Amino acid sequence: MQIDLSDKNLTSKEKNEIKVLLKRKCNKVSNDLEQIWYLMDLIWDDYNCDNKNLEWDKISKFYFHPVWILNGLFIEQHDLSMSQRNAISSWIAENSFKNIVDYGGGFGTLARIIAGKDVNIDVQIYEPHPSKYALKRVAEFSNISIINKLNTNYDCLISTDVLEHVPDPLKNFSNMVNSVKVEGYLVIANCFAPVIKCHLPQTFHLRYTFNQFAKFMGLQVIGTLEGSHATIFQKVDNKEVNLNKIRFYEKLSKILFSIIEPLEFTARMIRKFVIKI
Repeated sequence: MQIDLSDKNLTSKEKNEIKVLLKRKCNKVSNDLEQIWYLMDLIWDDYNCDNKNLEWDKISKFYFHPVWILNGLFIEQHDLSMSQRNAISSWIAENSFKNIVDYGGGFGTLARIIAGKDVNIDVQIYEPHPSKYALKRVAEFSNISIINKLNTNYDCLISTDVLEHVPDPLKNFSNMVNSVKVEGYLVIANCFAPVIKCHLPQTFHLRYTFNQFAKFMGLQVIGTLEGSHATIFQKVDNKEVNLNKIRFYEKLSKILFSIIEPLEFTARMIRKFVIKI
């Protein structure tokens, strides 16, 4: 895995930290994306984080580690990751939105692509704890700002690979929905799967039921955004979210997951066995 560290916005300290981190890569892992996941898991373990017993003082240190700068640099040098972000940004630009927010888009890659495609879009990045590197990159664009509190009445909200990292994804999702105007859009990409240790198992049940919760919150499922891993939702109702109802169905979703997941695992094993035959 080769990472270009020539970016002028990287400090000498950040470059050295990344070089040290890259020396810890696993020689048995040939896939670059899996190598990034391996390094992220190493840092997770370095801080003794536990995705079932959440200690946020440790987890906060993990999310401030330079491994996230490495992850951002990797994304910007990874063809598939960039093609997905280009697909999302093109859809945003084609719809001529006036104001959008990238929820949890701390590194700023997607926001910068969007801002470059349409200088008339007011692009906000909701990120309470941005890195110094991200701040320097964002400063290059007059139509991007980083905020630590969501506004209301956005034309569109984007959230890519965020909700699997938070302990109460449905509450976060409800806040996202509330920030978008009626007839506005949400572009959401989730990975409710154990590909890395910082994906919280308590969110995995949403792999099967997330779209149904979106409907409970007044959204219509438009469909997959072509060329990306994201789903497009449109806010069609400004009704107040009934959190008691959401919590009830959340419990059902977890029960359903406990039944479906073992069956899915068994089915995957059978398919692998059949393919070998």
